[in-house]
Amino acid sequence: MPHAHLVAAHAVAGRTDSSPEVTSDRATDRRSTNGDGYRSEVLLCEALAREDRLRRQIGKLVQQHEVSIKESDHRTANCLQLIASLLLRQSRASASAENAAQLAVAADRVIAVGSLHRHLHCVDGVERVAFKKYLEDLCRAWRAMLSSDDLPRQVIVIEGIELELSAVASISLGFVVNELITNAAKYGQGAITLRLEADPAKGYALSVSNDGPPLPKDFDRAAGNGLGMKIICAYVDRVGGELRIGRNDDDQGARFTVLFGKMSGIGHN
Repeated sequence: MPHAHLVAAHAVAGRTDSSPEVTSDRATDRRSTNGDGYRSEVLLCEALAREDRLRRQIGKLVQQHEVSIKESDHRTANCLQLIASLLLRQSRASASAENAAQLAVAADRVIAVGSLHRHLHCVDGVERVAFKKYLEDLCRAWRAMLSSDDLPRQVIVIEGIELELSAVASISLGFVVNELITNAAKYGQGAITLRLEADPAKGYALSVSNDGPPLPKDFDRAAGNGLGMKIICAYVDRVGGELRIGRNDDDQGARFTVLFGKMSGIGHN
């Protein structure tokens, strides 16, 4: 009789392990696990698809922006050329020799501005730029624009080492130099000096200095509302640089220095 009870117990245990209820629960767990994994894969695929669409949209917007900039630059160059042509035509048609001479000078100025504008964008699409040579050509255009029969030829000196920069960094720093030369010619006196050299802390330093009255010691660039300073700061930020402002070594004039590093895509010759 005890043997019968033992057999019955084993039978009950066997029915419990293999009962339909237990098998159904295990199958449900497996389906739930597989379902969660499938849903995760679907969500991941959807997220990747959204990211890909967003990346393509950003790329299209960047291309449209670049095309708009090139079209704007092209229209600006054409407008400058048209203005110069009109001034020269008026000069030739003027009955007054004095007026004709003044109109011709104005035309030369517009032509010089057009040359400067073209030079700032002449490296568009170029992978690497010999930056010191780029500055020399830029300053040549500036000398032509600043010179006249009434004024001595503006002295602009370029000193220092040659660097290879990316086109983006070259154009950005070119706009900085353009604004700094404008300020130096407007507020300073004497020679304007550009210097490109290594900086032990930041990597490289590009400075524009001029002779003349000393820059006020309390000069605060943040307090200025001028467009020129805003342009300078924007392009310095674009190359990840730092702008320092002070006087020359003799405590006269003004010196604006842009410190920038290898993040600007630099090669040192």
